[in-house]
Amino acid sequence: MPEPDLTPASTVEVLSAPTPESQFTTAKASRKSLLLTGIPMLVIGLGLIGFGLSTGLLVTLVKVLLMVVGVFLAIAGLGRTAEGIRGRKVDVVFGLGATWLVLLLAAAALAPWLPLGNHNDSAAGLSAPIFASPSLGSEYPLGTNNYGLDLLARAVYGARTSLTVSLFAILIGMTIGGLVGMVAGFFGKATDRVIGIFANALLAVPPLVLLIALGTVLDPNMRNLSIALSLLTIPSMIRVARANTITFAQREFVLAARSMGATRWRLLSKELLPNVLLPVLSMGVVMVSMLIVAEASLSYLGLGIQAPEPTWGNMIAEGESGVMEEHPFIVIVPGLCLFLTVFSFNLIGEKVQKRWDPRSAKL
Repeated sequence: MPEPDLTPASTVEVLSAPTPESQFTTAKASRKSLLLTGIPMLVIGLGLIGFGLSTGLLVTLVKVLLMVVGVFLAIAGLGRTAEGIRGRKVDVVFGLGATWLVLLLAAAALAPWLPLGNHNDSAAGLSAPIFASPSLGSEYPLGTNNYGLDLLARAVYGARTSLTVSLFAILIGMTIGGLVGMVAGFFGKATDRVIGIFANALLAVPPLVLLIALGTVLDPNMRNLSIALSLLTIPSMIRVARANTITFAQREFVLAARSMGATRWRLLSKELLPNVLLPVLSMGVVMVSMLIVAEASLSYLGLGIQAPEPTWGNMIAEGESGVMEEHPFIVIVPGLCLFLTVFSFNLIGEKVQKRWDPRSAKL
């Protein structure tokens, strides 16, 4: 008859538990495996992107499909490679989005000093080739339009216009909407009801209808566009500022300041404003992408900045009348810039909102 095992359970658990040396070996093997699969995926993805951009042997649709597959492979390979190097997961998509925005903002700010081609002088473009195909080694790496204007230069200056209009619009919206919302939340009663009716009235008007109406009345310049687009942000900013003001007005530090005789101005400026500002800023980052799309829509409809001054919207409009079928890069270049910028702002806005607005983190 076999003897019973009298080894304590705790001893068995200790003996079966992985040792630090085995854990280190397993982690090292896992990181090596990630590198062995990630680096080839990254190289293949970059190779497909480069081949799609440089080859003239394939039709445009096949080249675009190759580049899309290459982008996905490159992102997946970069993520695995970064995880293998750092030993933990890395949010590669967020990093790429942030990098894109940094490069775009830098290029837009430094556009007058960059060695870019002709972006708006149609007369000077008469000597340049029209509809030149994109080629990395040529004078026009992203091609030219029907006036011989450089699409790379137009994309950069279009970013300058779109970002300037959108950022000024969001600043106006945050300033006016934030202050009005704080007043509504702090004073309440009749003040709150009147401001609430104003905000709901703005929300009741379809945004595109409002923008078209303003675009037909105002001159299409950057100042008027910023004012018109800010009307889309004010109602949301009022609601965010009002809700946070009501929440923080019941906190102990505000009640203590009120009991010590603090004036309403001091309560609003010193106690409430610093706490309401962060949620309003997080909402502003989220809404920048919406304003960029709205500005592009107005320019596409001919109600925004007028050609030959470039914006992404009127650059996309250049692909009308059958041009896109023969020269799709006319639309792909500004469309891709618009997509990447909006996508990146949405990613960063989501992260910022989770960090700065506690209510959104609970959703």
